[in-house]
Order: sequence, then structure tokens, then C-alpha cells
Amino acid sequence: MLYRAKANLNLYSSTELNSLATQARAGRLLRLPPEWEVGKEPLLVTLVEDDYPAWLNPADEASLAPTDEAYRYSPLSEAEIQTRIPAVIAFAEAAYKTPNEYLWGGTVAPNYDCSGLMQAAFWSEGIQLPRDAYQQEGFVQPVALEDLQVGDLVFFGPAEKAKHVGLYLGEGRYIHSSGKDIGRNGIGIDELRLDGEEVSRNYFSQWRTGGRVVESYRSKHINV
Repeated sequence: MLYRAKANLNLYSSTELNSLATQARAGRLLRLPPEWEVGKEPLLVTLVEDDYPAWLNPADEASLAPTDEAYRYSPLSEAEIQTRIPAVIAFAEAAYKTPNEYLWGGTVAPNYDCSGLMQAAFWSEGIQLPRDAYQQEGFVQPVALEDLQVGDLVFFGPAEKAKHVGLYLGEGRYIHSSGKDIGRNGIGIDELRLDGEEVSRNYFSQWRTGGRVVESYRSKHINV
């Protein structure tokens, strides 16, 4: 059964509901198991557009409305996506200029995590991305550092998988939402260089790869 969020929702990483996994902005589709009972206990739901599972607080079930409207996928060519990149960047820069802080799991303004900001910026122009940084890295077309172009994603992290992502602005600069430990506790603009200031050095020492968005993500589990 599909439901639509009537308000922005927090969704959690476990039944303890003490760690944010992601957020669902108003209007998003959620798939609920057919056997669910109202108000009983935390419920494992799936955000339809990016196939992302998370736990719903039963106190928020009133913010869901059943819908007969099916998931709709709108394919985009790489050329169409490129025409929308300036608006994607404008969204990220507007978020940067709005008072904000880093929020693990944040995908709704004003507070984002790194991949949440990327997802929100691209989705503002109808380009769907997977949720987490490592999922976004696996989805995009790989691009070497020397071949980056404006609008590419840039990925950082250990050898195992990407744990951080930003949006390339050109001339070695990228915009991203970073945490408190090695970042800015919010959205900032940094450089891909080891001899820059501290935050730039912190992330570039974990450089993995770049990636170009050449298609819009399509849900794997919902029939069009």
C-alpha cells in the first residue's frame, strides 16, 4: 500500500527511534507493509522514489495519507540533466546562504547531511538520486579528478566505500554539508587540494573519485 507524506517526516535507523536515518519531505511516497496496525509500534517503511528503508515513529502515522496514485518515473537524458545543472548549483548555494547546521540524516531544509544536500539539490530540478553517499557513488558515471566538470559529484572516504560527497563548482571548488569533527558543521565551500586550509585538507586526504549524473534514479521495486 502506498501512502503520501502530508508533512515533513523524520525517519529512523532502528526501532529505538533515537538516530535519524533520513527525512521524507511532504509529498513523498512511502510503501507500508500490508499488515501494519495504526499506532502499535515503530514501522519499517520504504521511501519509494529512492528505495530507502527506515523506521517510522507511530506518533507520525497521522501525517500519512493513503493514495492510489502510482509512482511515476520521468527519464532524463544526460543532455537534459546538463541543462539543469546551473539550477541545481543555485539550490545548493541558496542553502549555503541560509543559516544551517549539519544534521545526520537531514534531507529537508535548512539542515542537511552531505548526501541529503546532494539529493535535495538535484531533486529540486526533477533529477532523482539515491540517498547515501556510497549509493550515489555507485549510481553515477565515474570521472577522474582531472576530468571533473561543473555539476559533477565528488566523493571522499576510506577504501571500503564513500562516506562523504560534495558538488563540484569548478576551479577546484566544491560545495558540501560537513560535520563537526573535520568539517564546518554545515554547508560550506572548499577546495580539492592538500595545501589548502584545514577543512579542504581533511577531505582531500580522503579523495576517492568524481562522478557525473547521467540519468535520473528509477525505483527498483515499484511498477511504472
